[in-house]
Amino acid sequence: MRSIVVVVGYAAAGLAAIAAGAFAFAWFGSEARRNRVISVNVAPIAVATSPADIARGRYLYETRGCQQCHGANGAGRVVIDEGGLLVRAPNITPAVGTATSFFGPLDWVRLLRHGVKPDGRPALIMPSEEYARMTDREIGQLIGYVRSLPAVEGQTAEIQLPLTAQFLYAAGYMTDAAARIDHDAPAPAPIEPAVTAAYGDHVADICRNCHNAALSGGPIPLAPGTWPEAANLTPGEGGVMARYADEAAFAEMLRTGHRPDGTPIEVMPFGMLKKLDETDVAALHLFLTSLPPRKTGEL
Repeated sequence: MRSIVVVVGYAAAGLAAIAAGAFAFAWFGSEARRNRVISVNVAPIAVATSPADIARGRYLYETRGCQQCHGANGAGRVVIDEGGLLVRAPNITPAVGTATSFFGPLDWVRLLRHGVKPDGRPALIMPSEEYARMTDREIGQLIGYVRSLPAVEGQTAEIQLPLTAQFLYAAGYMTDAAARIDHDAPAPAPIEPAVTAAYGDHVADICRNCHNAALSGGPIPLAPGTWPEAANLTPGEGGVMARYADEAAFAEMLRTGHRPDGTPIEVMPFGMLKKLDETDVAALHLFLTSLPPRKTGEL
């Protein structure tokens, strides 16, 4: 009996040591990755100043995810507070002391196109992959609009990762945008809004962070465990676009957040999707319905 107790004691001590080691690896490893310094060559971009370009910048701010995190006035807000994951987006207005109050044009480009802060550290949650695929003109329009926002008091940035996410990030199984972006890639070619599959592909960049590069869906990176998987947007097995063969049905779903049968769709950012204009909606629908079939999660 005594020998059994001794064995159990050693086993418990061993498990405790393993758990402590895993915790230490997760904490120190994730902190090291969050604080690594990344050197990138930042190409200057002309910041928009004309009323028409500033207005287009506002549209991009409202429909390309910025407002979803930073709020309509740019003051920031809590984006996610669930399952141990806390994401608080910062105030990005010109108010004194905000995260971006000292930003020059190159600092904005570095953050948007490369996912790198002015001090060289990665922006952990910032979906810079989407903005890296924007044209120079679009980034200039977006920066011009954000810099025109009235200064207001707001939130400071805060990110807390659950232990499992820390471990995966430390081990390299979960990465930030700066690690996924090709920093030497040329700027995307200019493209004008039009009802074409090519422009629809460009609009679909707002979908790829959740639905993956091939738009075949699957687990959403960094999402709380309670979130459903992203839908397969291809015509493949298990894909949802069969419900939206008609463009009007697709547009209605984006506007209302409901499927054709009336059931609500969870998680999707309908606050921004409902603001897509007719050209973006039509082009996105044309592109998605032209994709080759893929099984869910297939790249």
